[in-house]
Amino acid sequence: MRLFAPLIVLLSMPVLGSAQIGQSPDTLAKQLQARYQNVRDFTADFVQTYRGGVLRTETRERGTVAVKKPGRMRWIYTSPERKEFVSDGQKMYSYIPEDRQVMVSNVPADSQAPTPVLFLAGKGDLVKDFTASQADSPVPGSIGLKLTPRRNEPEYEYLIVAVDPATLQIRALTTRDRQGGESTLRFENLKENKGISDKDFAFRIPRGVDVITDGQRN
Repeated sequence: MRLFAPLIVLLSMPVLGSAQIGQSPDTLAKQLQARYQNVRDFTADFVQTYRGGVLRTETRERGTVAVKKPGRMRWIYTSPERKEFVSDGQKMYSYIPEDRQVMVSNVPADSQAPTPVLFLAGKGDLVKDFTASQADSPVPGSIGLKLTPRRNEPEYEYLIVAVDPATLQIRALTTRDRQGGESTLRFENLKENKGISDKDFAFRIPRGVDVITDGQRN
């Protein structure tokens, strides 16, 4: 599932602040980290594009996302195919209605979790976990910040964050995977610290679907 790498920066979305043009990448990373500490939850609409493969074909999907610390998230893809990816902080559920199948797994322990999952638990640090450098932004009028993980991450090589210079909100996030593919998430209608209920992250397994837990069919 390609959405986990973007989660590391999704929780860095700030409420207030500004980024000065020309400041160092390290300074911008510190500002994002400082704002990240104040974000308890957020919701947004998103459009995700992925370009990869030998022919560099592109796919486009859209939907909504909700995230709440620690470790709760709900991604609902609405187009072109409905998909749901939900974490209640303990279990993770992957559901594609067309397949009539729910995949269930445990949220990884800290020692086994990749950096993005640690951020879901509110334990990551942009400055300590990444090397920051300048990058071209995928969104006109925003600032690009390239974040390269200090430890080897099997899922991705680096992230490029598009930051609004006036508000420090994240406008887009591009992830480059180990196969040379690029996934870009663009966000709209972003709302932070609205007091999302834990009940919004409770997943109810639909009737009549196959349930596969840690690779074993129930």
